[in-house]
Amino acid sequence: MIEALPLLGIEEEYLVVDPLTRNTVPASADVLQAAEPLLGEDATKEITRFQVEVRTPPSADLDELGARLRATRARMVEAAGSRGLAIMACGIPVLGPVVPPPLSDGERYERAAQTYRALNDDMSICALHVHVDVPDPEHAVYVGNHLRPWLPTIIALAANSPYFAGRDTGYASWRVIGWSRWPVSGAPPYFSSYTEYTGAVAAIGATGAIMDEGTVFWDTRPSPRLPTIEIRVADVSPDIDDSMTVVGLIRGLVVTALTAVARGDIGPPVPSEVLRAAYWRAARDGLAGHGLDIERAELVPAADLARRLLDHVRPALAEIGDLPRVSEGLDRLIGRGSGASRQRRVFARRASLADVVDDLIRTTAVHGGPAPAVPAPELDGVA
Repeated sequence: MIEALPLLGIEEEYLVVDPLTRNTVPASADVLQAAEPLLGEDATKEITRFQVEVRTPPSADLDELGARLRATRARMVEAAGSRGLAIMACGIPVLGPVVPPPLSDGERYERAAQTYRALNDDMSICALHVHVDVPDPEHAVYVGNHLRPWLPTIIALAANSPYFAGRDTGYASWRVIGWSRWPVSGAPPYFSSYTEYTGAVAAIGATGAIMDEGTVFWDTRPSPRLPTIEIRVADVSPDIDDSMTVVGLIRGLVVTALTAVARGDIGPPVPSEVLRAAYWRAARDGLAGHGLDIERAELVPAADLARRLLDHVRPALAEIGDLPRVSEGLDRLIGRGSGASRQRRVFARRASLADVVDDLIRTTAVHGGPAPAVPAPELDGVA
């Protein structure tokens, strides 16, 4: 029995786009200046000037959280539009990224430039971050162990970054692939205790591979400040309904894991090398292809893995009251495909990446507020 519904919080990262050229542009400072009276501290900069980030106030109710995200996004759309710009919920730039990207101002970003050097070329990326309440960091580590086998399935469901810098990468989530080059990224190792976790972080820190706990970029991690676990594996989606389906599944996983931890089960020790390969397959094929059944070491349709995930968390979702919404949302996602599939369908109509950008801008805005006026793609010849 769940004593209290775990609170949820969301962070979304967006790319700043010129709606005329469709290029991603380094204008985050302009957008954030316009957003400050609308969003205050709920809008922040990211490492590059191509990105902005928003966060929602926490809520235990999935519908309320979705409404808060919609309102927050609407204000960011309004702020960008007031400067003749647009925001785009996409994992990576489709057109026009500058390499190396211009980094945001601040001592921390100067340190990042000195520490990570050309790795910062991969940082024009946007994800959905989900924070879920847990009792303490020890529980966060154990919950992370339980989540590890399911992270590739979340990648497949949320994949929304097939095009990068004007070309089709052949992957559903190129963000995941680019991100994998970082020294502390992807699925975390299996840890038997929080003490083991902090020991590993300290040893990694001694190499200079992280600047502090904030640069422990594993896809699940205990918060260094709050009693939460942060899950940061999903591409950002232009469709808030799809985002909330993923968020609901993630909370279902956390609640299911907490129930197992209460029984003394700290999670299955899936080998990191197997999980890395499962990540690669999920990022390449997404929801439209096959993924790794880790337990049986065989490929199965990714949609089947998504349905197994729902079955795994079904009791938790039923107790929370989220089962109808999440089940319907998953059926919809499987039926029409992920964001990556949508992008490819849009491209296929006229072989135009400008069309892809326009659709991303419109969908992002429709799910947050009024869409900015975008001219027809053929007017400027962008393809």
